[in-house]
Amino acid sequence: MPKARRRGLRLLVTPDTILRWHRNILRRRWAAQSSRGSTGRPATSRNIRALVLRLARENPEWGYRRIHGELAGLGVKVAASTAWEILKNAGIDPAPRRTAATWSQFLRSQAEAILACDFFTADLLDGTRALRPGRDRARDPAHPHPRRHPASNRRVDRSAGP
Repeated sequence: MPKARRRGLRLLVTPDTILRWHRNILRRRWAAQSSRGSTGRPATSRNIRALVLRLARENPEWGYRRIHGELAGLGVKVAASTAWEILKNAGIDPAPRRTAATWSQFLRSQAEAILACDFFTADLLDGTRALRPGRDRARDPAHPHPRRHPASNRRVDRSAGP
């Protein structure tokens, strides 16, 4: 605007006011860009969340790593930690043993089989039975020779392990 024209106008605001408005606009713009909600990793879409939860419910023996692998096979790019977090937030155990028994429950249920593997019974001459450790083949009447297999009479290599 030419100088003569500016003098003829009666401005309602001073140039300082206009500069202050400009500074405020810039300050608000920078504050909005650095606000809390716009930083960090973008949120996972609802479709991916629904797919992770569906895979976990339909396959209860799968853990978050298996679900991550299946998603990668389908072409869905999501981190394994994201699958873990989705399952955890939904109240589903991210570990692969969601439906299986605990270790102590497994040992209790298998105790009889474990004992049967470690021991055997031998009928003694007086008609009683004796419980012996499973590796005591030297005195077992079913094994006439401790180094030979009873069924085939072939030599057993004990250096290779059980």
